[in-house]
Amino acid sequence: MGHYQHHVFFCLNEREEGERQSCNRCGASEMQAYAKDRIKALKLAGPGKVRINKAGCLDRCEEGPVMVIYPDETWYTYIDREDIDEIINEHIVHGRIVERLKI
Repeated sequence: MGHYQHHVFFCLNEREEGERQSCNRCGASEMQAYAKDRIKALKLAGPGKVRINKAGCLDRCEEGPVMVIYPDETWYTYIDREDIDEIINEHIVHGRIVERLKI
């Protein structure tokens, strides 16, 4: 196993107005901070457990906002805190892919 059981990257890229969709304009910074707080509250943060990270452009703008969970290489989109809670509970805690949010 690697340094983390799950390493989660949230695209926080912000594009210029008029360009392709921008994850950060879709609330990505807020959702990344929320996920980080939830993981800490659940006592899942740290080496051997879960790490929530910020990322630059993950190049899936049309499907955004996006996040990816490694080592599973599972890509998700999300809308709100309920989606983030579902991803944390189902994927990270129970090891089940959230098909309705998977991209």
